[in-house]
Order: sequence, then C-alpha cells, then structure tokens
Amino acid sequence: MAPIDFMLAALLLMAPPENFPDSPDADIHACLGPALQSLSFHFEILDSRETRYVLSRPEDFSTDLRLLRKRYHELAEAPPLHDSLRFPDRTVIQEMLNFNRAYRHYLDAKKTMEPAFWEDLHAAIKETDQLHQVWDLIRDARCEYYYVTVRRHSLKKVLESIGPEAYYNGIYPPAVPIWRFASID
Repeated sequence: MAPIDFMLAALLLMAPPENFPDSPDADIHACLGPALQSLSFHFEILDSRETRYVLSRPEDFSTDLRLLRKRYHELAEAPPLHDSLRFPDRTVIQEMLNFNRAYRHYLDAKKTMEPAFWEDLHAAIKETDQLHQVWDLIRDARCEYYYVTVRRHSLKKVLESIGPEAYYNGIYPPAVPIWRFASID
C-alpha cells in the first residue's frame, strides 16, 4: 500500500459518519479497504475478529465505513486499550465485586432491621451501587475476550466516572464505601 492510501483512509475515517455516498465504487473498496482495516486496528476501533465481516465485501463498504467513523468519533477521547493493564486482573476484580454485593445485601438487611437509619443506609446502598458500576466497567475493560471497542468504551466510562486526575494517577475507588465504616480507637 502506498502512503497516499493511508492518508486517504485516515481522511475517510476522521470525517463525520453521515457524510458518505450510499453506493461507493468497488474500486474504492479494493484500493482503500486494506488501508482502512490497518488504520482501524491502529486506532483501536476494529477488533481482529471483526475482519470476517467488516470491510470484507465491496457492497457493504459504505455501511462499514459509517460504522468505523462512528466508532472513531465515539472513542476519540477513550483511553487506549493498554490502559486496562493499570487495573488488577479479573480474579481480583471479581472478588471485589463479590464483596461489594455482600456488603450491599448486609445494608439491605440492616435497612429492614433499623428503620431509624433508613436515609443513611439508603445513601450507603446508593454509593455501594455506584462503586459496583465502576468496578463492573473495570472488569469489562480487563475482559480479553470482549472486542477492543467494548473494552475501550468501558475505559472511557471509568475515566468519566472517577475523573481524569484519579484515573491517570492510579487512584481507584474502593470496592465498598469505606468512609461509611466506623473506626475503632
């Protein structure tokens, strides 16, 4: 492939998803299909398992290009896939999620036994559920059998949930709202 193919492929990918004719010439697919696939891998918007059906047929070229453009724009601010290695492995994450659910069940039971503290317990349950959502996204980001786009979407949501400062400094939330635990002196 010539460098011009990569430049044209990059321009095609970066354009808005809706700006493309419905029936492009088959020659465009033949010329730019391989460059588009290569750049899509590089931009982490196409998984290697998708090559069987994305950019594989000339008649689907415009639909596939629209899909890749949409992904490009959706994931432009998403962290790269290798950021998932910042987090513990899935076994540790699963243990954290199990602890989170056990703590939530404890709070649910306590809510029925101590109705006077209903508001505080409800707030603690809400915080526990929010932490569960973050760690569930982290688990999805570490799940190697998910497509690269799913994993990057999860990383983007984690970044949005905990904020860029915490994310890039490696300050991740606990599995449960430990600030709700009573200290023993």
